[in-house]
Amino acid sequence: MKYLLAMYLNPDVMAGLSEQDMDGIMTGHQEYIRTIRESGEMIGTQALAPVADSSVVRVRGGLPAITDGPFLETKEFLAGYYLVDVEDKARALELAAMIPDAAIDGLAVEVREIVFFADAESAIPGS
Repeated sequence: MKYLLAMYLNPDVMAGLSEQDMDGIMTGHQEYIRTIRESGEMIGTQALAPVADSSVVRVRGGLPAITDGPFLETKEFLAGYYLVDVEDKARALELAAMIPDAAIDGLAVEVREIVFFADAESAIPGS
């Protein structure tokens, strides 16, 4: 079963962390990646640029309307994710709890099952 382990951050929380805490998070992610690679459960991971650098595209009347900044006004933003292939949801939850961000007050990891998956080589459904 494939799961998305989505990491959410609050920029105010991150700004309040010490350099030692930030280093611990980065080292923790390196160790986490090593662990899930060795177990064969890792499909991929991505970290996203700051939300302040994002753009939102909405098509209205056939014309794109592009605005700067986040889609929603919120304190927490999607910062990155791990895509894993595991035996069951219990294992996905176990892996999510191992992500360093999950141990920091104000940060969270969301676990969502993937119901459709295609990569660049996969056929498009219905074609």
